[in-house]
Amino acid sequence: MDNKLITQLGDELYQALITQTMIEPLTNRHPEITIQNAYNIQQRMIERRIQAGERIIGKKIGVTSLAVMNMLGVYQPDFGYMLDGMLYNEGESIDMSTLIQPKAEGEIAFILKKDLLGPGITNAQVLAATECVMPCFEIVDSRIRDWKIKIQDTVADNASCGVFVLGDQAVDPRKIDLALCGMVLEKNGELITTGSGAAALGSPVNAMTWLANTMGALGIPLKAGEVILSGALAAMLPAKAGDSFRVSIGGLGGCTVRFH
Repeated sequence: MDNKLITQLGDELYQALITQTMIEPLTNRHPEITIQNAYNIQQRMIERRIQAGERIIGKKIGVTSLAVMNMLGVYQPDFGYMLDGMLYNEGESIDMSTLIQPKAEGEIAFILKKDLLGPGITNAQVLAATECVMPCFEIVDSRIRDWKIKIQDTVADNASCGVFVLGDQAVDPRKIDLALCGMVLEKNGELITTGSGAAALGSPVNAMTWLANTMGALGIPLKAGEVILSGALAAMLPAKAGDSFRVSIGGLGGCTVRFH
């Protein structure tokens, strides 16, 4: 896949993002697309967002839980970038007109106090570099029509990032076993699903280590001050105007998000 086509597809995804429109799967139109091609397309899409005035404030790991893998038919993790235009405050209402086909995921966010640059990063180094962890919602969204995605489609589409909301507490990750903490997810006051830290590659710390080493191998550090979303702890839940979600994670507190 040549650079001209990579740029063209990155621009197409960016236009879909800002106009809230869906496009046909890239893998249908370009079956030869590789995962590396897809990351190059992702870079172009992010470049367009930065040119428009946004800045990178973190990274995310996608497709870490079996529930999400089965929903999407995608069976390996990926990564994407979090930008300041994606961040909402706890309890703030999200305008549905800014999204296309959103789904809510309960996750654990890591706030870093030191850089992490793999390969060779260990779980202990991840914990030592973490300022705190927080409950959060990632509202994933896809510019690809009807979520008909393969791994290359979601990678190119910045790992299907939409927006995210950080919760109401910050906790020292060394004081809690993140693999064992349970998660409860409510939609409109009704318990919909439960999960645990172990859903994210066995532990959110494992997911963080995977990310630090995978991005590090590409020369990309996880930076001090960044927010890193470590992956869904249960299935994604579709969201529409009027919906309210609450995630509660044992030992970490909760996070609420509303849509209008």
